[in-house]
Amino acid sequence: MNSEQTPTSFAKTLARREVLTLSFGAMIGWSWVLLTGEWLTRAGSLGTTIAFVVGGIAVILISLTYAELAAAMPQAGGEHVYTHRALGYGASFIASWAIVMAYVNVCVFESAALPTALAYVFPDLAQGYLWTIAGSEVHITMVAVGVGAAVVMTLINFFGIRFAAFVQTVMTVLIVLVGLSFFTGAALFEFTGSGVPLFTKGAVGILGVLVMVPALMVGFDVIPQSAEEIDLPPSQIGKLLVFSVSLAAIWYIAISIAVGNALNTDQIGVSGAATADAMATVWDSRMMGNLMILAGVGGILTSWNAFIIGGSRVLYALAETGMIPGAFARVHPRYKTPYVSILFIGLLSCISPFFGRTILVWLVDAGSFMVVIAYGMVALAFLKLRFSEPDMPRPFRVAQGKSIGSLALILSIGLGCLYLPGSPAALIWPYEWFMVLGGALLGAGFYFNSLRQADVKSVTQ
Repeated sequence: MNSEQTPTSFAKTLARREVLTLSFGAMIGWSWVLLTGEWLTRAGSLGTTIAFVVGGIAVILISLTYAELAAAMPQAGGEHVYTHRALGYGASFIASWAIVMAYVNVCVFESAALPTALAYVFPDLAQGYLWTIAGSEVHITMVAVGVGAAVVMTLINFFGIRFAAFVQTVMTVLIVLVGLSFFTGAALFEFTGSGVPLFTKGAVGILGVLVMVPALMVGFDVIPQSAEEIDLPPSQIGKLLVFSVSLAAIWYIAISIAVGNALNTDQIGVSGAATADAMATVWDSRMMGNLMILAGVGGILTSWNAFIIGGSRVLYALAETGMIPGAFARVHPRYKTPYVSILFIGLLSCISPFFGRTILVWLVDAGSFMVVIAYGMVALAFLKLRFSEPDMPRPFRVAQGKSIGSLALILSIGLGCLYLPGSPAALIWPYEWFMVLGGALLGAGFYFNSLRQADVKSVTQ
């Protein structure tokens, strides 16, 4: 154990309902309100559905490897624990740092997305022009909303996971109820005229949506991150994990189909929040559109909340093994939370509102790449442990595990290649690559410093 950390254990407080809402709420977030128009513009209605079906299947297969490992090793840190046991120190750091970058990206995304969401309900919210970044105007009032929310979300998590889980449950129930009302309205709505085309840019458009799917559905792995705080049998943890992924995939597909059947291409092109406008259209009520925005705000809070929980626990695990400074492993003696890690994520979340709305798509794309790296490493760890430790107790054991693990690894590698230069869906230079490479350089600094500290320790012992 790192000498700088406080040896205080987490409290087991999360029940079945809270685990499910934590995972599902993390995956659906705000993007299904804000970015649906982007997906339909890129790929068309059927193209978007194909992208989510393919991406959903890939993530479900990957989640099966997580489910077995989470049940076998229910410890805080998730990816960090599995890859460390199977692949060693270096591989564990790569996987853990990749997921930290992805989680922080989501938190940073939400602090910029919240004022954008509220501007739909309050059109005059943007006051006090500051500057323009990549065509997006930044206003002092929008920044204040984002930063203020970051402070509130940080404090919610600082004061304990039980309260954070309660907030998560309430917000997730709100989202589901509003979503069901939208699906009902869309089913009854009689659309006239030409709607969204089935395909817009063929395979290129489908790939353009597919590369976003890993970041949109990241969140099920918050369950493994908080495994030490779950008060359930290990086998149930694995089952809930896979179930939550399946629900999220169905949610995204249903939302995309409903919006594509309610709005035409021109309406989507001028919409700032296509799902909210579709809700207003099918019910012929601006108030219903505003209600959808409120559900989207709930999605922001559930996703943000979950990734503060997950990200802080990964940082805790990294610090506990000496890979990053030991301060990140400090657990508050009263609230039983890794408070330094939570405060660190909160500080970063206060920065993104200063970059305006354009940063949102950059964060999703860059975060997806980071997520896929972690997914591939976990699939590799899953396969390695199946061969090296066949008798390891596995309360939740995946049938045809070696085949599932191999397929999950192949799909992770395939998805990863889509982000590289030369691919029609490659990350945008310099913005998205700057996020990836900047985070990688910071991680490399931590890694080599941890090796130096280990060498110094071995010499002095």
